Amino acid sequence: MSNNKVQIFYGTGKGKTSAAVGQCVRAASQGFSVIIIQFLKGREPVESSFLEKLEPEIKVFRFEKADQSYSMLSASQQKEEKKNILNGLNFARKVIDTGECDILVLDEILGLLDLGIVTIEDIIHLIKFKDGGCRLVLTGRKLPEELLPYADIVTNIDLEKDIGNMAE
Repeated sequence: MSNNKVQIFYGTGKGKTSAAVGQCVRAASQGFSVIIIQFLKGREPVESSFLEKLEPEIKVFRFEKADQSYSMLSASQQKEEKKNILNGLNFARKVIDTGECDILVLDEILGLLDLGIVTIEDIIHLIKFKDGGCRLVLTGRKLPEELLPYADIVTNIDLEKDIGNMAE
């Protein structure tokens, strides 16, 4: 597995995080160190408790404190949560700078663009900052065209049919 690539999973379908986690499991099984930083997941107990079972091979971090999703919070709560989210982004920079892992997943980072929490320039700077040191995996619903030149692998996961009753 080549470590120095930028991989993006995006689209309206379910499974972007699952695909990224699959990459992590594969990498960890080959001896690579893996860190996942999740954004906009709130305190989703089911998914986070499952991901915690993957530790210590795969380290998972969430910086948000609210139980509700970001869009459901009041303006003052969003302001506080934004600080937590930006702490997560700063942690990602530190992880890249120190070479702390071989694979770094920034789950739902593209959603931070939609909410105006980060800019395209912030994400491009993070990609450039990694300077070939680790594989960077980004997920989210929408992929801005400006990121395409920086991506080595792009996978669009679109919803074609939804019969309901599937796990979120």
